[in-house]
Amino acid sequence: MFNKRIKELRKKLLKEKLDGVLISSISNITFLTGYANFSGEEREAYLLIGKDFQYIITDGRYSEAIKRQVVHFNLFERNHENKLESLLKSLKNRINVLAVEEDDLTVLEHKFFKKHFKKLKSISLHTHRSIKSTEEITKIKKACQLGDQAFEHILKKIKVGISEKSLAWEIEKFIKDQGAQISFPSIVAFGKNSSIPHHHTGNDILGSESSSGQEGLIILLDLGVKFENYCSDMTRTVFFGKPSNKQKEIYETVLEAQKRAVSFANSKIKSGEAVKASEIDKIAREEIISKGFPTIPHSLGHGIGLEVHERPSLSPKSKDQLKLGMVFSIEPGIYIPDFGSPRSRFGEAGGVRIEDLYVYGKKGLSQLTNSSKKLLIIP
Repeated sequence: MFNKRIKELRKKLLKEKLDGVLISSISNITFLTGYANFSGEEREAYLLIGKDFQYIITDGRYSEAIKRQVVHFNLFERNHENKLESLLKSLKNRINVLAVEEDDLTVLEHKFFKKHFKKLKSISLHTHRSIKSTEEITKIKKACQLGDQAFEHILKKIKVGISEKSLAWEIEKFIKDQGAQISFPSIVAFGKNSSIPHHHTGNDILGSESSSGQEGLIILLDLGVKFENYCSDMTRTVFFGKPSNKQKEIYETVLEAQKRAVSFANSKIKSGEAVKASEIDKIAREEIISKGFPTIPHSLGHGIGLEVHERPSLSPKSKDQLKLGMVFSIEPGIYIPDFGSPRSRFGEAGGVRIEDLYVYGKKGLSQLTNSSKKLLIIP
């Protein structure tokens, strides 16, 4: 699998008349080597790949693990005596144009590599990673299954007196107990906090004044699992106490927007037409606006895989076209920041988002996250 990916990368180098490529992002290092234990807090590794060479560059902390697990790369162990400059100098006559991940390198790193090679050009592996293999899809499915289990588990923990942070901790603990990891810090938002699409989970307590403690309190739960390096992402919105008619209307509008987006995509697939990501976004967005609610303040969806946010992008300005093997989210939402204030014509506080992952298959979109989307009331 990894040799095939490197072969495809070399084809890209040849097509774009590049002599070599420097891979610096952890996700792309994982994609090409299978090794995922480098830290994102500091630069611990690079890959340097050319027409007839491929090096993994790291230090003594990782050298033994690399020797055992990344046998298809030559290891260059850098240290005070064996500096990276020595490797770059040895390749200087073989690399005139070096491709780099400009969106990942620091300015200082860019200057460093520019000193050693005549020309640097930007490269992206988004298109290589956007089409998932059967093995990748299987791992994402497993991550989604664990996410569904985590959601069922967390519903039992929602009680008066629990805080947003405590619920988020319960989600993380459950996922880790299953031998997996969280793919991003869980979002737990009570009441008015749910009107913030990416609320920073805080200390609000269910039943306290800060989360209003009233019937019909919105609870938004956005959680993800990472299984064998591959991520899931799912959002559900539930109600603590009986929701008002307006809250029900908002919930049903969001759910209908998602259904219409999926149905539109499937109709395009079945008719053999191209499926433009921007058109799917438009269908969901128009459904929400037609009901008198504000437009979605974020993209309708995003690709997912080794990272939570990958290509394709389902947004109004996206140029992406959905293709067989892509895995992505569809996540419409309605958020009313001034709920509960005299200025609001909606009357209650909060926001609603429903998010699921889908894979583009031969017969259409298949949903990978399977937690119930029925309007759920926590007694």
